[in-house]
Amino acid sequence: MAEIAVEFDRSTQSIEALREAAYRIIRDASCQIEIEGDRYLCRLTPKTTQSSSSDSGESLRVHFLDLVTDENLREKIAAETNGVRDVILALAFGALAAKQEYADPA
Repeated sequence: MAEIAVEFDRSTQSIEALREAAYRIIRDASCQIEIEGDRYLCRLTPKTTQSSSSDSGESLRVHFLDLVTDENLREKIAAETNGVRDVILALAFGALAAKQEYADPA
């Protein structure tokens, strides 16, 4: 099966999401990410040599796009919940510190 190229605009797509998607597809394909001007070019090289049909290439391409979309959503949710997460961690560690001080009066 031939290499599959997928392009993304650098102004709208983070490299981190592409790297995470590349890692998640590693069982099925190798992914090389290159910068070409204002674009990211992801070159997917399938690991199976069973079929060289365009359907399996398109299926791999769609799977990679789905993974990139998933990673983009994860980044968005992380950014939106960052403040809440920090408060929860501060409260949790604050409670642990208070318990240690109460249990171990020096």
